[in-house]
Amino acid sequence: MNRGEIRVLVTGVGGGGNGEQLIKALRMAKRRYRIFGADITPLSKGLFLADERIILPPAAAPEYLDELLRVCRENRIDALFTGSEPELKRISAVQDEIRAAGVFLPMNPASVIEICMDKAKTMAFLAENGFSFPETVAIRSVPDLEKVETYPAVLKPSVGGGGSANTFIAQSPDELRLFGEWMLRIYPEFIVQRYIGNADCEYTVGVLCDMEGGLINSIAVKKNILSALSCRMKIKSRFSDELLVISNGITQGAIGRYPEVTRACEEIALRLGTRSAINIQLRFVDGKAYVFEINPRYSGTSSFRAMVGYNEPDILIRKYLLGETIAPRFLYREGVILRGLDEVFVPAEPLSEAA
Repeated sequence: MNRGEIRVLVTGVGGGGNGEQLIKALRMAKRRYRIFGADITPLSKGLFLADERIILPPAAAPEYLDELLRVCRENRIDALFTGSEPELKRISAVQDEIRAAGVFLPMNPASVIEICMDKAKTMAFLAENGFSFPETVAIRSVPDLEKVETYPAVLKPSVGGGGSANTFIAQSPDELRLFGEWMLRIYPEFIVQRYIGNADCEYTVGVLCDMEGGLINSIAVKKNILSALSCRMKIKSRFSDELLVISNGITQGAIGRYPEVTRACEEIALRLGTRSAINIQLRFVDGKAYVFEINPRYSGTSSFRAMVGYNEPDILIRKYLLGETIAPRFLYREGVILRGLDEVFVPAEPLSEAA
Protein backbone atom coordinates (compact mmCIF):
# COMPACT_ATOMS: atom_id res chain seq x y z
CA MET A 1 0.00 0.00 0.00
CA ASN A 2 1.24 3.50 -0.78
CA ARG A 3 -0.51 5.06 2.21
CA GLY A 4 -0.97 4.12 5.83
CA GLU A 5 -4.75 4.03 5.75
CA ILE A 6 -6.74 1.13 4.27
CA ARG A 7 -10.21 2.16 3.15
CA VAL A 8 -12.84 -0.57 3.22
CA LEU A 9 -16.34 -0.40 1.77
CA VAL A 10 -18.96 -2.71 3.29
CA THR A 11 -22.35 -2.77 1.56
CA GLY A 12 -25.71 -4.03 2.81
CA VAL A 13 -25.08 -2.98 6.41
CA GLY A 14 -28.74 -2.78 7.45
CA GLY A 15 -31.05 -5.24 9.14
CA GLY A 16 -28.54 -6.77 11.55
CA GLY A 17 -27.26 -8.99 8.74
CA ASN A 18 -23.95 -9.84 7.11
CA GLY A 19 -22.83 -6.29 6.34
CA GLU A 20 -23.22 -5.14 9.93
CA GLN A 21 -21.39 -8.26 11.10
CA LEU A 22 -18.48 -7.49 8.76
CA ILE A 23 -18.17 -3.97 10.15
CA LYS A 24 -18.14 -5.35 13.69
CA ALA A 25 -15.42 -7.82 12.72
CA LEU A 26 -13.29 -5.12 11.09
CA ARG A 27 -13.63 -2.97 14.22
CA MET A 28 -12.13 -5.82 16.27
CA ALA A 29 -9.00 -5.99 14.12
CA LYS A 30 -5.73 -4.77 15.61
CA ARG A 31 -5.27 -2.49 12.63
CA ARG A 32 -7.51 0.56 12.34
CA TYR A 33 -9.43 0.53 9.05
CA ARG A 34 -11.29 3.45 7.53
CA ILE A 35 -14.74 1.88 7.09
CA PHE A 36 -17.34 3.11 4.61
CA GLY A 37 -20.78 1.63 5.30
CA ALA A 38 -23.37 1.54 2.51
CA ASP A 39 -27.05 0.71 2.43
CA ILE A 40 -30.19 1.62 0.47
CA THR A 41 -31.72 3.66 3.30
CA PRO A 42 -30.36 6.17 5.81
CA LEU A 43 -32.42 4.38 8.49
CA SER A 44 -29.86 1.61 8.72
CA LYS A 45 -28.23 0.87 12.07
CA GLY A 46 -25.08 -0.44 10.45
CA LEU A 47 -24.37 2.94 8.84
CA PHE A 48 -23.73 4.40 12.27
CA LEU A 49 -21.05 1.83 13.03
CA ALA A 50 -19.00 3.07 10.05
CA ASP A 51 -16.71 6.07 9.69
CA GLU A 52 -18.50 7.23 6.55
CA ARG A 53 -22.11 6.63 5.48
CA ILE A 54 -23.10 6.05 1.85
CA ILE A 55 -26.51 5.48 0.25
CA LEU A 56 -26.54 3.18 -2.77
CA PRO A 57 -29.46 2.26 -5.04
CA PRO A 58 -30.92 -1.25 -4.68
CA ALA A 59 -28.85 -3.96 -6.32
CA ALA A 60 -31.57 -4.52 -8.93
CA ALA A 61 -31.48 -0.89 -10.08
CA PRO A 62 -29.89 -0.31 -13.53
CA GLU A 63 -27.58 2.34 -12.10
CA TYR A 64 -26.32 0.23 -9.19
CA LEU A 65 -22.98 -0.86 -10.65
CA ASP A 66 -22.12 2.58 -12.00
CA GLU A 67 -22.87 4.09 -8.60
CA LEU A 68 -20.84 1.45 -6.80
CA LEU A 69 -17.82 2.05 -9.03
CA ARG A 70 -18.21 5.82 -8.60
CA VAL A 71 -18.23 5.45 -4.81
CA CYS A 72 -15.13 3.23 -4.96
CA ARG A 73 -13.31 5.66 -7.22
CA GLU A 74 -14.20 8.89 -5.41
CA ASN A 75 -13.47 7.46 -1.96
CA ARG A 76 -10.30 5.62 -3.02
CA ILE A 77 -11.67 2.32 -1.74
CA ASP A 78 -9.05 -0.40 -1.29
CA ALA A 79 -11.29 -3.36 -0.43
CA LEU A 80 -14.96 -4.15 -1.01
CA PHE A 81 -17.12 -6.60 0.97
CA THR A 82 -20.74 -7.21 -0.01
CA GLY A 83 -23.13 -7.64 2.91
CA SER A 84 -26.35 -8.62 1.14
CA GLU A 85 -27.24 -11.50 -1.16
CA PRO A 86 -28.83 -9.31 -3.88
CA GLU A 87 -25.54 -7.40 -4.15
CA LEU A 88 -23.52 -10.61 -4.05
CA LYS A 89 -25.51 -11.94 -6.99
CA ARG A 90 -25.28 -8.68 -8.97
CA ILE A 91 -21.57 -8.16 -8.42
CA SER A 92 -20.75 -11.83 -9.06
CA ALA A 93 -20.94 -11.36 -12.83
CA VAL A 94 -18.71 -8.25 -12.93
CA GLN A 95 -15.92 -9.15 -10.52
CA ASP A 96 -13.21 -8.57 -13.12
CA GLU A 97 -14.49 -5.05 -13.81
CA ILE A 98 -14.35 -4.13 -10.12
CA ARG A 99 -10.88 -5.60 -9.68
CA ALA A 100 -9.72 -3.77 -12.80
CA ALA A 101 -10.67 -0.54 -11.00
CA GLY A 102 -8.01 -1.36 -8.39
CA VAL A 103 -10.38 -2.67 -5.69
CA PHE A 104 -9.58 -5.83 -3.74
CA LEU A 105 -12.74 -7.96 -3.97
CA PRO A 106 -12.50 -11.16 -1.88
CA MET A 107 -15.49 -12.96 -3.37
CA ASN A 108 -16.18 -16.49 -4.59
CA PRO A 109 -16.17 -17.28 -8.32
CA ALA A 110 -19.48 -16.87 -10.14
CA SER A 111 -19.70 -20.65 -10.58
CA VAL A 112 -19.60 -21.23 -6.81
CA ILE A 113 -22.16 -18.51 -6.17
CA GLU A 114 -24.50 -19.93 -8.83
CA ILE A 115 -24.44 -23.41 -7.28
CA CYS A 116 -24.78 -22.34 -3.70
CA MET A 117 -27.52 -19.75 -4.15
CA ASP A 118 -29.83 -22.47 -5.51
CA LYS A 119 -30.53 -25.23 -2.99
CA ALA A 120 -31.54 -27.71 -5.69
CA LYS A 121 -28.20 -27.17 -7.46
CA THR A 122 -26.41 -27.40 -4.13
CA MET A 123 -27.93 -30.80 -3.38
CA ALA A 124 -27.08 -31.98 -6.89
CA PHE A 125 -23.45 -30.93 -6.35
CA LEU A 126 -23.32 -32.76 -3.02
CA ALA A 127 -24.80 -35.90 -4.59
CA GLU A 128 -22.39 -35.85 -7.54
CA ASN A 129 -19.40 -35.54 -5.21
CA GLY A 130 -20.37 -38.13 -2.63
CA PHE A 131 -21.20 -35.82 0.30
CA SER A 132 -24.05 -36.42 2.76
CA PHE A 133 -27.29 -34.45 2.61
CA PRO A 134 -30.94 -35.02 3.57
CA GLU A 135 -33.12 -36.86 1.04
CA THR A 136 -34.29 -34.09 -1.28
CA VAL A 137 -37.06 -33.77 -3.86
CA ALA A 138 -37.36 -30.80 -6.23
CA ILE A 139 -40.98 -29.69 -6.60
CA ARG A 140 -42.14 -27.90 -9.76
CA SER A 141 -45.77 -29.08 -9.86
CA VAL A 142 -48.39 -30.63 -7.59
CA PRO A 143 -47.77 -34.19 -8.91
CA ASP A 144 -44.13 -33.88 -7.80
CA LEU A 145 -45.35 -33.89 -4.19
CA GLU A 146 -46.17 -37.58 -4.56
CA LYS A 147 -42.42 -38.30 -4.82
CA VAL A 148 -42.00 -37.40 -1.13
CA GLU A 149 -42.07 -40.61 0.90
CA THR A 150 -40.52 -39.74 4.29
CA TYR A 151 -41.96 -37.63 7.09
CA PRO A 152 -41.48 -35.26 8.77
CA ALA A 153 -40.36 -33.21 5.78
CA VAL A 154 -39.15 -29.63 5.39
CA LEU A 155 -40.40 -27.44 2.54
CA LYS A 156 -38.20 -24.48 1.61
CA PRO A 157 -37.55 -22.23 -1.41
CA SER A 158 -34.81 -23.36 -3.78
CA VAL A 159 -33.64 -19.76 -4.17
CA GLY A 160 -33.81 -17.18 -1.41
CA GLY A 161 -35.54 -17.93 1.86
CA GLY A 162 -32.90 -16.31 4.05
CA GLY A 163 -33.51 -16.79 7.75
CA SER A 164 -35.77 -19.75 6.88
CA ALA A 165 -38.46 -17.48 5.43
CA ASN A 166 -41.36 -19.42 3.86
CA THR A 167 -40.13 -22.68 5.36
CA PHE A 168 -42.61 -25.28 6.62
CA ILE A 169 -42.59 -28.68 8.32
CA ALA A 170 -45.08 -31.27 7.02
CA GLN A 171 -45.79 -34.39 9.07
CA SER A 172 -48.30 -36.01 6.70
CA PRO A 173 -49.21 -36.10 2.98
CA ASP A 174 -52.17 -33.80 3.67
CA GLU A 175 -49.95 -31.18 5.27
CA LEU A 176 -47.43 -31.56 2.48
CA ARG A 177 -50.08 -30.88 -0.14
CA LEU A 178 -51.49 -27.91 1.78
CA PHE A 179 -48.10 -26.23 2.19
CA GLY A 180 -46.87 -27.37 -1.21
CA GLU A 181 -49.77 -25.90 -3.17
CA TRP A 182 -49.28 -22.60 -1.37
CA MET A 183 -45.53 -22.63 -2.15
CA LEU A 184 -46.18 -23.28 -5.83
CA ARG A 185 -48.29 -20.13 -6.00
CA ILE A 186 -45.26 -17.98 -5.18
CA TYR A 187 -42.27 -20.05 -6.36
CA PRO A 188 -41.64 -21.80 -9.70
CA GLU A 189 -39.70 -24.41 -7.76
CA PHE A 190 -39.00 -25.38 -4.16
CA ILE A 191 -37.46 -28.37 -2.43
CA VAL A 192 -38.68 -30.87 0.15
CA GLN A 193 -36.08 -32.40 2.43
CA ARG A 194 -36.28 -35.12 5.01
CA TYR A 195 -36.19 -33.62 8.51
CA ILE A 196 -33.05 -35.14 9.96
CA GLY A 197 -31.60 -35.20 13.47
CA ASN A 198 -32.83 -32.96 16.25
CA ALA A 199 -32.41 -29.50 17.72
CA ASP A 200 -29.17 -30.49 19.46
CA CYS A 201 -27.13 -31.42 16.38
CA GLU A 202 -27.28 -28.36 14.11
CA TYR A 203 -24.09 -26.51 13.17
CA THR A 204 -23.07 -23.55 11.09
CA VAL A 205 -19.54 -24.02 9.72
CA GLY A 206 -17.29 -21.40 8.17
CA VAL A 207 -14.49 -22.37 5.80
CA LEU A 208 -12.01 -19.72 4.72
CA CYS A 209 -9.87 -20.17 1.61
CA ASP A 210 -7.38 -17.83 0.01
CA MET A 211 -7.92 -16.32 -3.41
CA GLU A 212 -5.91 -19.12 -5.02
CA GLY A 213 -8.19 -21.78 -3.53
CA GLY A 214 -5.93 -22.94 -0.70
CA LEU A 215 -7.46 -23.78 2.67
CA ILE A 216 -6.75 -21.27 5.45
CA ASN A 217 -8.96 -22.50 8.29
CA SER A 218 -12.41 -23.54 9.46
CA ILE A 219 -14.63 -22.89 12.47
CA ALA A 220 -18.03 -24.13 13.69
CA VAL A 221 -20.87 -23.01 15.93
CA LYS A 222 -22.97 -25.74 17.55
CA LYS A 223 -26.22 -23.83 17.41
CA ASN A 224 -28.68 -23.27 20.22
CA ILE A 225 -31.81 -23.18 18.08
CA LEU A 226 -34.32 -23.66 20.90
CA SER A 227 -33.72 -20.10 22.09
CA ALA A 228 -36.60 -17.78 21.20
CA LEU A 229 -34.15 -15.41 19.50
CA SER A 230 -32.81 -18.14 17.20
CA CYS A 231 -35.93 -20.21 16.45
CA ARG A 232 -38.10 -19.77 13.35
CA MET A 233 -40.58 -22.51 14.27
CA LYS A 234 -41.01 -25.19 16.90
CA ILE A 235 -43.70 -27.89 16.81
CA LYS A 236 -44.33 -31.21 18.55
CA SER A 237 -43.30 -34.26 16.56
CA ARG A 238 -45.93 -36.91 15.85
CA PHE A 239 -43.17 -39.49 15.49
CA SER A 240 -41.23 -39.05 18.76
CA ASP A 241 -41.16 -37.12 22.01
CA GLU A 242 -38.89 -34.46 20.50
CA LEU A 243 -39.69 -31.05 19.13
CA LEU A 244 -39.24 -30.34 15.42
CA VAL A 245 -37.30 -27.11 15.19
CA ILE A 246 -36.27 -24.80 12.34
CA SER A 247 -33.64 -22.16 13.08
CA ASN A 248 -33.62 -18.63 11.76
CA GLY A 249 -30.69 -16.45 10.77
CA ILE A 250 -29.82 -15.35 14.32
CA THR A 251 -27.16 -17.82 15.43
CA GLN A 252 -25.78 -18.35 18.90
CA GLY A 253 -24.13 -21.28 20.65
CA ALA A 254 -20.81 -22.99 21.35
CA ILE A 255 -18.00 -21.97 19.00
CA GLY A 256 -14.91 -24.03 18.28
CA ARG A 257 -13.00 -26.36 15.98
CA TYR A 258 -15.28 -29.44 16.03
CA PRO A 259 -12.93 -31.35 13.67
CA GLU A 260 -15.39 -34.22 13.20
CA VAL A 261 -17.86 -31.67 11.76
CA THR A 262 -15.55 -29.27 9.93
CA ARG A 263 -13.54 -31.95 8.14
CA ALA A 264 -16.30 -32.69 5.62
CA CYS A 265 -16.99 -28.98 5.19
CA GLU A 266 -13.37 -28.30 4.28
CA GLU A 267 -13.58 -31.02 1.63
CA ILE A 268 -16.77 -29.47 0.26
CA ALA A 269 -15.18 -26.01 0.10
CA LEU A 270 -12.15 -27.29 -1.78
CA ARG A 271 -14.24 -29.37 -4.17
CA LEU A 272 -16.42 -26.35 -4.93
CA GLY A 273 -13.41 -24.20 -5.75
CA THR A 274 -14.02 -21.72 -2.95
CA ARG A 275 -12.17 -18.41 -2.93
CA SER A 276 -12.66 -16.36 0.29
CA ALA A 277 -15.44 -17.54 2.64
CA ILE A 278 -18.35 -19.96 2.55
CA ASN A 279 -20.78 -20.85 5.30
CA ILE A 280 -22.27 -24.35 5.52
CA GLN A 281 -25.45 -25.29 7.43
CA LEU A 282 -25.74 -28.91 8.54
CA ARG A 283 -26.91 -31.43 11.07
CA PHE A 284 -24.40 -33.92 12.40
CA VAL A 285 -26.08 -37.32 12.81
CA ASP A 286 -24.50 -40.74 13.36
CA GLY A 287 -21.04 -39.44 12.56
CA LYS A 288 -22.03 -37.78 9.28
CA ALA A 289 -22.43 -34.12 8.34
CA TYR A 290 -25.77 -33.82 6.52
CA VAL A 291 -25.53 -30.51 4.66
CA PHE A 292 -28.79 -28.74 3.88
CA GLU A 293 -27.52 -25.33 2.74
CA ILE A 294 -24.33 -23.60 1.62
CA ASN A 295 -24.05 -19.81 1.67
CA PRO A 296 -21.27 -18.62 -0.69
CA ARG A 297 -20.51 -15.55 1.40
CA TYR A 298 -19.41 -14.19 4.73
CA SER A 299 -21.52 -15.30 7.65
CA GLY A 300 -24.01 -13.66 9.94
CA THR A 301 -21.64 -14.91 12.65
CA SER A 302 -18.59 -13.00 11.35
CA SER A 303 -18.28 -10.89 14.50
CA PHE A 304 -18.53 -14.03 16.70
CA ARG A 305 -15.60 -15.48 14.85
CA ALA A 306 -13.63 -12.27 15.18
CA MET A 307 -14.25 -12.33 18.94
CA VAL A 308 -12.35 -15.61 19.23
CA GLY A 309 -9.53 -14.60 16.87
CA TYR A 310 -10.95 -15.84 13.55
CA ASN A 311 -11.44 -12.55 11.73
CA GLU A 312 -12.17 -13.38 8.08
CA PRO A 313 -12.20 -9.91 6.44
CA ASP A 314 -9.14 -8.81 8.40
CA ILE A 315 -7.23 -12.00 7.49
CA LEU A 316 -7.80 -11.52 3.76
CA ILE A 317 -6.90 -7.82 3.86
CA ARG A 318 -3.71 -8.59 5.80
CA LYS A 319 -2.74 -11.33 3.34
CA TYR A 320 -3.45 -9.52 0.09
CA LEU A 321 -3.11 -5.81 0.85
CA LEU A 322 -0.48 -5.87 3.59
CA GLY A 323 1.51 -8.88 2.36
CA GLU A 324 1.39 -10.72 5.68
CA THR A 325 1.83 -14.47 5.94
CA ILE A 326 -1.25 -16.16 7.37
CA ALA A 327 -0.51 -19.51 8.97
CA PRO A 328 -2.97 -22.22 7.88
CA ARG A 329 -5.05 -23.55 10.77
CA PHE A 330 -4.00 -20.69 13.02
CA LEU A 331 -5.14 -21.00 16.63
CA TYR A 332 -8.25 -19.32 17.99
CA ARG A 333 -10.22 -19.49 21.23
CA GLU A 334 -13.28 -21.62 21.96
CA GLY A 335 -16.31 -20.93 24.12
CA VAL A 336 -19.96 -19.92 23.96
CA ILE A 337 -21.43 -16.93 22.14
CA LEU A 338 -24.68 -15.44 23.46
CA ARG A 339 -26.75 -12.88 21.58
CA GLY A 340 -29.23 -10.19 22.54
CA LEU A 341 -30.57 -6.89 21.27
CA ASP A 342 -29.07 -3.44 21.49
CA GLU A 343 -30.27 -0.02 20.43
CA VAL A 344 -28.77 3.05 18.83
CA PHE A 345 -30.17 6.57 19.14
CA VAL A 346 -29.66 8.66 16.01
CA PRO A 347 -30.28 12.43 16.22
CA ALA A 348 -32.28 13.91 13.36
CA GLU A 349 -29.33 15.71 11.75
CA PRO A 350 -27.13 12.71 10.79
CA LEU A 351 -29.97 11.16 8.80
CA SER A 352 -29.56 13.88 6.18
CA GLU A 353 -25.77 13.62 6.01
CA ALA A 354 -25.41 10.29 4.16
CA ALA A 355 -24.44 10.79 0.53
